[in-house]
Amino acid sequence: MLRYLTAGESHGPALTVIVEGMPSGLPLTEAYIDRQLARRQSGYGRGDRMKLESDSVRFLSGVRGGLTLGTPITMQVKNKDWDNWKEIMSPGPDADLNRRVVTRPRPGHADLAGAIKYRHRDIRNVLERSSARETAARVAAGSAARKLLEELGIKITGQVARIGDVVTENENPDPDEPERSLAGAQLLCADPGAERRMMGAIDKARKAGDTLGGVFEIKVYGVPAGLGSYAQWDRRLDGRLAAALMSIQAVKGVEIGLGFAAAGLPGSQVQDEIFYDPGRGFYRCSNRAGGIEGGVTNGETLVTRVAMKPIPTLGRPLQSVDLVAKEPSFAAVERSDVCAVPAACVIGEAVTAWELARVCLEKCGGDSLVELKNNWDRYLSYVKQV
Repeated sequence: MLRYLTAGESHGPALTVIVEGMPSGLPLTEAYIDRQLARRQSGYGRGDRMKLESDSVRFLSGVRGGLTLGTPITMQVKNKDWDNWKEIMSPGPDADLNRRVVTRPRPGHADLAGAIKYRHRDIRNVLERSSARETAARVAAGSAARKLLEELGIKITGQVARIGDVVTENENPDPDEPERSLAGAQLLCADPGAERRMMGAIDKARKAGDTLGGVFEIKVYGVPAGLGSYAQWDRRLDGRLAAALMSIQAVKGVEIGLGFAAAGLPGSQVQDEIFYDPGRGFYRCSNRAGGIEGGVTNGETLVTRVAMKPIPTLGRPLQSVDLVAKEPSFAAVERSDVCAVPAACVIGEAVTAWELARVCLEKCGGDSLVELKNNWDRYLSYVKQV
């Protein structure tokens, strides 16, 4: 079983992730993961912390000579800002608990609910872990899964489709050369005209002390039919993908294929008709289902779209109530982004890669990459001759 666990605070010494169940013999380097971490930090509209941090991963276990060992992989991403927070965030009894105390919860954050749940008087104890900084560890884990999928011929591409009220008309980056399609893009948008308008909208929001959300789309190519299951609710791949994507901070909606649009159409305009060709096998001429039917992949491109709300930390804070004094006040202001939709897209690619790697291993198994690929190739041969 492929699984991972993350740990670490936003201003703690480091973020850590332990990955268990990765087959041995997978080529994996720190540089490969660092490229994805850098993508997560990029994007027009990011905050000042991105200027300070330059994330890189360090393998502490499970990899030797550029190959996974089949044992738990420990990865660490250091927080460079830790130097400025050592006294405040120290785990020892000498920690200065009276500095940078937060008692004014921010609407839209986990601040108030988390403080109530864990009985904290200082909301910093909540925001340090609920922060989207945690996703750097998830991108590290998802990047290892992404590398495994590449070995199986599966490619993942993502694009920002909307920021605020600006919508792109471009379908998606070239699946064979996504980096070329997005070369020079500052918002992971393959539509230069739309991207310029998006940047203008971000500038306007920044000037107003406001923030912007948007929509990103992820497409996965090379996924064969038969991954996932309809046998139990928690094994349906669409449910698993939706849960993974919804777990990303600030995400408020996930749709697969036509998604919500399907609710307003007759069935004849929603289902994908089935065709067969001896040289090609079963295929569809449309992909309204987004590559999944009944919780199982059907061999078409996997398509998800994800809605991210505007970041709740505003330059011009909203009304709140002090947790301790119980008096009206404005919400606390922490260092934050104006828009982080491109970053969320990269994180979305990572969690998508993770769930797909899991179902690939569930389907074909293997303690080593060689064993997995042998099983995978046999399954693909079977699918082609059905």
